[in-house]
Amino acid sequence: MDDQEMDKLLSDENGHLDKLHQIVKDTIKAEELIIYNLLNPPLETLTNGQKLADKVARFGGSWRFIILFGIVLSLWITFNVVAMGHYKFDPYPFILMNLILSCIAALQAPVIMMSQNRQEEKDRMGSENDYLINLKAEMQIRSLHQKMDLLLEEQIKTLFDTQEKQFTLLKEINVKLDNMNLK
Repeated sequence: MDDQEMDKLLSDENGHLDKLHQIVKDTIKAEELIIYNLLNPPLETLTNGQKLADKVARFGGSWRFIILFGIVLSLWITFNVVAMGHYKFDPYPFILMNLILSCIAALQAPVIMMSQNRQEEKDRMGSENDYLINLKAEMQIRSLHQKMDLLLEEQIKTLFDTQEKQFTLLKEINVKLDNMNLK
């Protein structure tokens, strides 16, 4: 192999590496927006009403609330059954207690629904982040496929070039052998 052929092979390899570097640069540029969105999610700003709704929903859906509410109702009923005369502020059938329970349920249900709607929005944003992560992974896989395809293409080209040079060398050797046999 002479110097020109060696220089050509080296320049081909450099061209091949330049293509790989360009694929990497393109992939990084394409992923910048996704990475930015994942690292800088929009900040959640809560109004006082939303904060209150979250606290009510958190407390209203806890065992602590159920136990405390059961104790208060038991004390209410026990006091109104045991108390004498004018101390009974809500005698049986406990109409005042039923009214208070209805009011609590009527107020608590929409507050819990507001909190659930906000949680649903948070879940939607989490799903969007999951989608972005999956999209980023897909882009990386595509980039790897491009790199592999390029490597295979260049390798096959190099093999064909090498094989062509080997055939040329074999022909030269055959010509020299034929010339030696003729002498």
